[in-house]
Amino acid sequence: MLYDITRTVSSTTAVFPGDTPYSTKLNWSLSDGAPVNLTTITTTPHVGTHADAYFHYTKDGAHPKDMPLGAYLGRARVVSVSRRSGEITPDDLPAGALNSVERLLIHTWVSDVPDDQWTTEFPYPSVSLLEALAQSGGVLIGLDVSSVDDVNSAELPGHHATQRLGMVNLENLLLRGVPDGDYELIALPLKLDAACGSPVRAVLRTL
Repeated sequence: MLYDITRTVSSTTAVFPGDTPYSTKLNWSLSDGAPVNLTTITTTPHVGTHADAYFHYTKDGAHPKDMPLGAYLGRARVVSVSRRSGEITPDDLPAGALNSVERLLIHTWVSDVPDDQWTTEFPYPSVSLLEALAQSGGVLIGLDVSSVDDVNSAELPGHHATQRLGMVNLENLLLRGVPDGDYELIALPLKLDAACGSPVRAVLRTL
């Protein structure tokens, strides 16, 4: 069974305030006699469900084409937390949630927020949680919120810890209706050069 855990990308999909929303332009049209419909899309690479590239927050960081591809594919664990805002610590997770986990996907109340609404206050992983995940062999942190850090943070400790620990992150997952447990995650970023992130089509497959 497959669970599609991707936010729909449309002209109404909420993006970080000031960032570029998704839009399309129909350049060729079958209705006008063209042999095909041909569109141009304009958007931020952080629209909807996406993978940050290290270049997003590090001057000489990797672009999507050079991110560690294997981290986005493999065994993953979905864990629900009740915290509404602030740092998610290991104590917020169920007992044993970090045991032998490679990819941790955290399900919060934000999965119930519609695609067209931007949330300014949400829970996010603490550096201590990211360190504990790395110590357990973790390679990916996945979130249904819009950032690994507080939305007002300029220092971005969670983002920098993710890179320092050799992990990658996914943001804006849609985990509504997905039972907690272990799955296979498939969420590959596009092979984009000179970009700070990439949209992904994220799915979970039951084991």
